[in-house]
Amino acid sequence: MNEKIIAFISKQTCGSLCCVDAAGKPWCFSFFYSFNKEDELLYYKSSDDTKHSAAIKLNPFVAGTILPDKLSLLQIKGVQFDGVILSFDDPLAKGAYAAYHKKFPFSIAMPGQIWTIRLDAIKFTDNSLGFGTKLKWNRGEVSLKSK
Repeated sequence: MNEKIIAFISKQTCGSLCCVDAAGKPWCFSFFYSFNKEDELLYYKSSDDTKHSAAIKLNPFVAGTILPDKLSLLQIKGVQFDGVILSFDDPLAKGAYAAYHKKFPFSIAMPGQIWTIRLDAIKFTDNSLGFGTKLKWNRGEVSLKSK
């Protein structure tokens, strides 16, 4: 993954995620996340009884966005991504609990499970690099420009 994408995602704290329910209707929600840059994963906490959790159990494919915590009207910057929610027993989800609570220790007192998003594709728009600059990443693609 490109270092500029890694730096941006690492610096932010909140994103939005879209899933599709059993009727095929999209549903979006906001979430606080922790980023695992080594495995290209996002971790978030949510209750099991939410509308989005029910939808994700039926269809784990998701899409989302991450914007800067502090928006600038002069510099458009943000990530669009797609991925899949991993099962709680997936080996990649093993460190989710510790990583999430390290970033958000106050959330230990809140009910919910830590969910893992495996990022599969990213488009990062960053006009500070030149108007209309977009950096793209896809899981499994090897690029001389990445890392």
